[in-house]
Amino acid sequence: MAEIIQKDGTWTFDGDAVRIVPGRDKGVGLLRQTLGEVLVPLRALAGISYEPGRKAGRLRLRLRDGADPLLQVTGGRLPEASDPYRLTVEPDRGGVAEYFVDEVRNALLLDQVDAGPVGSYLLPGPAVPITVGAGDGTVAFDGDRVSLEWNWTTEEAKRSGGAREFRVADLRSVEWAPSRGLDNGWIRFALAGAGQSAAPKYDPYTVELFGFKKDPLMALVAAAVAVRMPHPAAPAASPELPSGAAARPRAEPEAAPAAAPVLAPAEDHDALLRRLRELGELHQAGILTAEEFTTAKAAILGRF
Repeated sequence: MAEIIQKDGTWTFDGDAVRIVPGRDKGVGLLRQTLGEVLVPLRALAGISYEPGRKAGRLRLRLRDGADPLLQVTGGRLPEASDPYRLTVEPDRGGVAEYFVDEVRNALLLDQVDAGPVGSYLLPGPAVPITVGAGDGTVAFDGDRVSLEWNWTTEEAKRSGGAREFRVADLRSVEWAPSRGLDNGWIRFALAGAGQSAAPKYDPYTVELFGFKKDPLMALVAAAVAVRMPHPAAPAASPELPSGAAARPRAEPEAAPAAAPVLAPAEDHDALLRRLRELGELHQAGILTAEEFTTAKAAILGRF
């Protein structure tokens, strides 16, 4: 088991999943605080890295494309303070961060986890019910129905139509975009069969965002809705046959030759001994606490 505790949050790895708990430091964004604890299964990971820095380092998880609904709807546009898969690491804990990276990478290698994209979500998304008020409206979602209500900043042409309510099954897509410069952001719900959407300011199915503190929370709403919709990479459903028509049998594809099993390399005892010496030096230098040293030592000894 590997663990790193920082003001920015705590990451724990038990061999099967990385558990992320946000901290209470002022640098922790409102989205991360609201989202709370996140459990990332090993099979959802594409990689992990540690980037040392003079004032602080960065520990980053890279998820497989399509594994997380939050990353799917935000498309890499989340502010850094709102990114749940980034951890600020104090300079004197760089050794712990590197050990954490080694543990996760070794597990990915031993389990032969494919780093490629997936066709279904591997994380459950934000908890519901969820209600967020930002920009010119409030969105509430109970896991099935979405409701939109307007406030005094809403354009009259949109507000005059009253509140809107619809089901996830009625949706074609949900989109979130942050404010950039003088351009406002939005969360847009596109209904199946509807024509081209109007500008966010006038669209009765879009909440316009003005670039304030609560804007990123709308990304949580979008993710909670998206995870209950068909995955963008899921195979399209086969068209239904006309009544009474018989399905034409398809030729069986030739069986591909069986691939030789890939075996994980045996542990190199010399490398493990070197790692033990490095941990001892980190402990003597005060970089690792006694508890961290004991945990890391036990993990390595267990591999002999």
